[in-house]
Amino acid sequence: MSYGPSISDAYRQWGVYAGRILKGASPADLPVMQASKFELVINAETARMLGLTMPDKLLAAADEVIE
Repeated sequence: MSYGPSISDAYRQWGVYAGRILKGASPADLPVMQASKFELVINAETARMLGLTMPDKLLAAADEVIE
């Protein structure tokens, strides 16, 4: 199970930063941005191998379930 920032959203934010720098903005003047989108990923196959059971509500709330 993993809960963390969305990698695709982070790449998008990096692209925005790179665009601002290429347009002439100073990197020191750009604000520090924090992640705004998070993902919950559950590896159900590994959980079964470890003998763990995941509640149905948790599986339904996950952004991605690896079978």
